[in-house]
Amino acid sequence: MTTTSARGGLAEAQAESYLQEQGLTPWTRNYRCKVGELDLIMRDGDYLVFVEVRLRNNRDYADGLESITASKQRKLVRAAQFYLQQHQLTDKLPCRFDVIAMHYTTEQQPVFTWLRNAFDAY
Repeated sequence: MTTTSARGGLAEAQAESYLQEQGLTPWTRNYRCKVGELDLIMRDGDYLVFVEVRLRNNRDYADGLESITASKQRKLVRAAQFYLQQHQLTDKLPCRFDVIAMHYTTEQQPVFTWLRNAFDAY
């Protein structure tokens, strides 16, 4: 039996591969700081994209996209601001927040729903 963190790591790796197939370039994975964490940071053209990966095993409850609460959005924004400041990128790149919601088919194949610009930073 796999742990929750192992399933999450696999989901993040699969989401990263999916986004690469869509033309995005990996930048950073699993960025952690004192104010939060960011699953994936990628480049999409001129944009630096902060990606939240949401895996849902039971689709009877809120799907991955619905699970991004206002509180979670604020945490992601704070972590992104911290990242930009730490790497001296503030005001140098346009940024956006995307969400990848995923679940597995009965054959254990990942199914992705990609929401670009999922929420405004402010």
